[in-house]
Amino acid sequence: MAYTGLADFVETLDQAGELLRIKPEVSPELEVAEITDRVSKSKDGGPALLFENVAGSEIPLLINAFGSYQRMSMALGVKDIQEVAEEIGNLIKIKPPQTIFEKVQILSTLSKLTKFPPKQIRNGSCQEIVLTEERIDLDKIPIIKCWPEDGGKYVTLPQVITKGLEHGDRNIGMYRMQKIDQRTFAMHWQIHHDGAKHCREYSQAGKRMPVAVAIGGDPVMTYAATAPLPTGIEEFLFAGFLRKSNVTLVKCKTIDLSVPADADIVFEGYIEPNETCLEGPFGDHTGYYSLADQYPVFHLTAITHRQNPVYQTIIVGKPPMEDYYMGKATERIFLPLLKTQFPELVDMNLPIFGIFHNFAFISIDKRYPFQAKKMMHSFWGFGQLMFSKIIVVVDKDVNVQDTDEVWFRVGSNVDPKRDITFVEGPVDVLDHAAPLLGAGSKMGIDATKKWPEEGFQREWPEELQMSKEMKEFVDKRWKDYGFPSEL
Repeated sequence: MAYTGLADFVETLDQAGELLRIKPEVSPELEVAEITDRVSKSKDGGPALLFENVAGSEIPLLINAFGSYQRMSMALGVKDIQEVAEEIGNLIKIKPPQTIFEKVQILSTLSKLTKFPPKQIRNGSCQEIVLTEERIDLDKIPIIKCWPEDGGKYVTLPQVITKGLEHGDRNIGMYRMQKIDQRTFAMHWQIHHDGAKHCREYSQAGKRMPVAVAIGGDPVMTYAATAPLPTGIEEFLFAGFLRKSNVTLVKCKTIDLSVPADADIVFEGYIEPNETCLEGPFGDHTGYYSLADQYPVFHLTAITHRQNPVYQTIIVGKPPMEDYYMGKATERIFLPLLKTQFPELVDMNLPIFGIFHNFAFISIDKRYPFQAKKMMHSFWGFGQLMFSKIIVVVDKDVNVQDTDEVWFRVGSNVDPKRDITFVEGPVDVLDHAAPLLGAGSKMGIDATKKWPEEGFQREWPEELQMSKEMKEFVDKRWKDYGFPSEL
C-alpha cells in the first residue's frame, strides 16, 4: 500500500490504535524528547506520538512513528517486514531458464525491480506553500532539541537529496542537520557517505552545491533514505519497489534538483565550497554525545510545504529507541542480498545493545577450515559492514537471534589465543573509544566447532540433547504431570 503522504500514514496509525495524540502545549526544547524517550523504552516501544501543539509552531510533530516492529511493517505497507525480505529473496533466486515458459517467468520477476522508476510531474502538494527570501523562517518549524548538551536544535529524520558533479548520480541520504539560525543549518554527513562524496566534488571544483531536504511524505521514502543500497540502485527506485508505485517528483523552485511531490516540508538551498561551521555536540544513538567538529553550512533559498504539513522527527540515544526498529528492518530486508555475496551465511543479528556497529552475530554453514575467519574479513570489506567492531561467528544450528545462546557458544567454544582475530581499519566516526577519528581496531571471534584441520587434535564433545522419542513421550503426558501448559 502506497501512502499519499504523512497525514495518510498518521490516519492509518490512528485507526490501528497505534497513535497517541497529545493536545497540551509542549516545548521543543527537551520536553518532546523526554516524553518520547520514556515512551520508546516502555513495553513494545509504546505508541507513535503526535504532538498537536508545539510551542512556537502551528505545525504538528510526529515522533516514534517507526518505534515498533508493527509500525515499521505498517510504514512499509506490509503485515510483516519478513515479507519484503522474502520478496527480495525470491527475486534473486533466479536459475538459468530451460523453457520458454521459464524465460517469461524470469522476465516478469526482473521487471518488478524496475517497474516503478521515479516519475517527474509538474505540480506537487509539497509546494502548495512557497516561502523565499525574507519569508524563510526555521523558527516556525517545530525542530527539537533532544539532549541537554546538544549544540542546538536538530532535524533528525531528513531525506537529504544531492547529485554528483562528475557523473550526475543522485543520492538520498539521512544526515542530521543542526539549526544555526533562521535560514542556516550545519550538515553532518560523515566522510564515508555519498553526500560527503558529492560535496568534495563540488568543493574541489570550486562550485556551489545544490541541496534539497524533504521531510515526511510516504514513510517508505524516509526509510529508503537510510537503506544501505548497492551501487547503482537509487533510493527513489528502491522506494518505488517497496511501495509498488512510482515515487513522483517535482522540480525545486530555486535549485536544480527534484524532490518527492508528496513530501510535507522541503528545504531548498546550497553549500558553498569549503565553507564549514562548528556542529555539535549531539546526543547520539551510541548513548553518548558525539563531539563537536567542522561540517558544511547549508544555506536555505526556499522552504516549501503542504497546506497542512506534519513535521516528522526522531530522537536517538541509548537503546531501545525508534531507530532500533529501522535498523532491524534493514537487517532483515537486506539479508537475502548478503547471502548472494556470502553463500555460507545462514543468519545475522545486529543486537540491540550493539547499536548497529558494535556487534554483529552471524551463523554460517561451515564447509572448510578457517571459514569463520574468512567471513569476518568478508564482512569487514563489504559496505557499511566494515564498521562492525566485534563480529561473532557461530555454526548454522545456533540461533543468532538468541543472544544468550550466542554468548554461551563464545564461552564454550572459544580458546582466546586461537580463536580471536584483531584487525585495524576504518571504524564508525561515532566510535568514541577508537584511538583516532574513524580509524581503530576490530575483533572477530570464531565460536564455531573446531576441526582437526584447524589445529584441534582432541575429540570435540557431543552436545547434551534429549532423545526425540523421550521428548515426544513427555509432550504427550505433560498435562498428566500437573504442570501448567506454559511452563
